[in-house]
This record gives sequence, structure tokens and C-alpha cells, in this order.
Amino acid sequence: MDDAARLRLGAAELLLTAYETKKPVDPLVDLYPGLTLDDSYAIQQVQIEHRLAAGRTLKGHKVGLTSAAMQRQLGVDQPDYGQLLDDMFFLEHMAVPAGTYLQPRIEPEVAFVLKRPLAGPGVTVAEAVAAVDFVLPALEIIDSRIRDWKIGLLDTIADNASSGGVVLGSTPVGVGEVDLRLSGCVLHRNAEIVGTGAGGAVLGSPLSSLVWLANTVGARGVVLEAGHVILPGSITASVAVAPGDTFTAAFAGIGSVTARFAKEETR
Repeated sequence: MDDAARLRLGAAELLLTAYETKKPVDPLVDLYPGLTLDDSYAIQQVQIEHRLAAGRTLKGHKVGLTSAAMQRQLGVDQPDYGQLLDDMFFLEHMAVPAGTYLQPRIEPEVAFVLKRPLAGPGVTVAEAVAAVDFVLPALEIIDSRIRDWKIGLLDTIADNASSGGVVLGSTPVGVGEVDLRLSGCVLHRNAEIVGTGAGGAVLGSPLSSLVWLANTVGARGVVLEAGHVILPGSITASVAVAPGDTFTAAFAGIGSVTARFAKEETR
């Protein structure tokens, strides 16, 4: 095993342990000087393959860091992507168990559900539109295994783009029935408004994010499959989650979605 392979395996094992112990780790860029973009995506993939071998199923992809608000919040200047597994999905209104995450935050997004595969590079907006079956209102739970969210681009990519969970709404809407650029969103936490935005915050349009993802993963030999859920990125800055919180995101022309978090377990 060469030095690069040892680095990637060691970093992946560190993050897998953080998942299991619920104890965050120091930034990978501090622990592994010289970490590269390719290293980070390889570290992500080692963890995904570990989970797939343990019986998990790939259900989609997410794009992160697409809005100016999120890039400013985390100090990065380009998007990234992660992978969504079956155990990341929670039913709307059903309590997300307390203790599932280390330092969770919530993001409102418009989820795409594909009816046909998208294989980049070279995917156009027209091809992306034709591949979408419908859109759903969604709340993404992001989480970081890196201590205190002290992450840069390489850290978050290695950590599966800070993926945590997904709550999907139940109002499917055809992609041609709403202008995703102009669809406004209001995010409530416990009935208090904590964020507002519109789809145009996501790379100009959530569809642009879908195209970016198809072409970026396509260059790495990955196809976005029919039936998969694609999260294109947050419309607002992320909001911290506390046990017992309830979040609702209402999207103009699309509907609303609610995520409820369980209170702390008593000991």
C-alpha cells in the first residue's frame, strides 16, 4: 500500500469511528498535511463502500455549498457533492431520534426525483429537465464529524459533504409547473421564521446544480440513476438544531415539509 492509499484509508477509518462513537475529530487538513481534492473524494468513497458492504443502499446524491450564504458561512468558494444512503431518510412528522447526530443543522431544499438516468459529462439543462420525474419539498439534515464545524472544502468532501439525513415532503410537483429560480422559501423553527430565500440562490437555479452534479460525478464514472433523490443545495443558510425542535419549510408552488426532532432521552 502506497502513502496515498494509507492516508485515505486512515482518514476514512477516523471518520467512520467518529460516526460510531459520536465523538468529532480535528480537521483532516490539520491531521493530514498535503490532502488533495482527489484524496477527499476517495476518503468519502471508502466510507460509502464500507456502508454498502454492511447492507446499506445508495438512494441518491446531494450537492452542498451551492449558495453564496452557505459558502460564506463555511468559508469555501465552490460546491461539493455527497451520497445519500437508505438509512439517512426519515418520514415527515415522525421524530428523528435524539443522539443520531453530533452537531446537526437544517437546510431547506427542492429535491429532484429522477425518472431516467443522467450520465455526464456533457449533460445539458434540457437533458436534466427531461430526466426529472418530479420535485418535492425537502429538509436536509447536515452534520459534521469535524469538531466545531471547523471545515474547509477538503474536510467536508471527505466527510460525505457533511451529510446527515433527509426528510421529504409528500407533494410531488412537475418540474415544468413551477419556476424553480423564483420559488420562495420560508423556514420556520418552532413557529419562528429563521430563514428566507429563493431557488435562484442555488447556483442561479436548482437545475444548474443538478447539471453540475451529473457532469462532475460523470467525470468520475458515476451515473445518477432513475428513482434516485437529488438534493441540489440549500436555499438559505443552515440553522442549528436542538433536541425537541420542529422545522417547517414552505416553498411557493411546491408545498411544505416538516421535520421533528425528538427530545433528549432521559437517563
